[in-house]
Amino acid sequence: MNGGSEIASYLIVLLFLVSLLMNFTDIPQRIQLHRFSSFVRRKLYTLEEMEVDARRKAIAYMSSTGIKEPSKVLEGFMDNFFLIRPVDMEPTDIIKRFKHLIRVRESSVRDYVRRVLSGAERSVQYSVETVLEIVSVMRLLNKLIRHYLELGLKYNNWILVMQLAIQMPELVEIAKAYRNSLDAFTSGIPIGDSVGPLVAKMLVNWKEPIREISEGTDLYETEVEGRKVYVIKASGPGSNVGWPGEALEKLVEELGGAIDRIITVDAALKLESEESGEVAFGTGAAIGDIGPEKIAMERIASKYSIPLDAVVVKMSEVEALSPLTKKIYEGVVRSYEVVRKIIIEKVRDGGVAVVVGVGNTVGVK
Repeated sequence: MNGGSEIASYLIVLLFLVSLLMNFTDIPQRIQLHRFSSFVRRKLYTLEEMEVDARRKAIAYMSSTGIKEPSKVLEGFMDNFFLIRPVDMEPTDIIKRFKHLIRVRESSVRDYVRRVLSGAERSVQYSVETVLEIVSVMRLLNKLIRHYLELGLKYNNWILVMQLAIQMPELVEIAKAYRNSLDAFTSGIPIGDSVGPLVAKMLVNWKEPIREISEGTDLYETEVEGRKVYVIKASGPGSNVGWPGEALEKLVEELGGAIDRIITVDAALKLESEESGEVAFGTGAAIGDIGPEKIAMERIASKYSIPLDAVVVKMSEVEALSPLTKKIYEGVVRSYEVVRKIIIEKVRDGGVAVVVGVGNTVGVK
């Protein structure tokens, strides 16, 4: 009996000591820190493998376009051509400043590609630019993840590392989407974000543009049930989004504001409860721009009191970057029908409408 009592006493003391250590020391936090950091390291290793694979694909594609020493070209682009956001404490003319900086950066990137790819078609140059951007984004993603991991470990901040670990599955999916998008951009296959340009080309029955209204942005003319329709989309078939806001602004000013309706078509991020390929109709400028192009659309529509409609095809962020799926293409067909219906029902007979197909026009000439 005494032996049993002693064992029970030892167990009680042991449980008390364990409880004391777990509740009044930082041992649990250190265990959590080790657990979450190990998880992040494993995922980071996967992301680094994806980056290596993306670099390999990018180098192979650039080599096929005739670029000499593509690995040096890639390294010369990495970590360069960054954009510092304009001062927003004083918002006066911030959009103008932002647009200027974006245009300057784009021009610098374009000049860099032209120097190493002289004589190639513009669509190929656009695709090379996009390939360089994708690999650069993947490197930046890995650097940021490693930065926050090392920061959490440096200061034993297990909460920071835990938050990073919670986000890792989503970050890995985004990285996969970027890597997979390289196959589309290097092969000239439309992606999910190409729904706007696809609808635009369907409306004009795949005809050639009448002119380039803005840099890398084409203008088309067609007719729908007695209504004149101007259609704007980025110049294809290379990877290009053009300047749809600037193009719309120019067109409306050229026509003196004599437009009955503006319809924008683009991809939109879906909620998890929504199905991919769902089509929605609303009001406003359907464009995932960071500011300048969207506000150009809103300002020109407001200036002449032109109704501004939005038609969107729902998809996930991964689907937006991946080659076009059957569900998304079915959504494209439905959105084309919705746009035609809007034109017929909401634009007077003999009136004028403008349709802007927003998005990446890769594979859509």
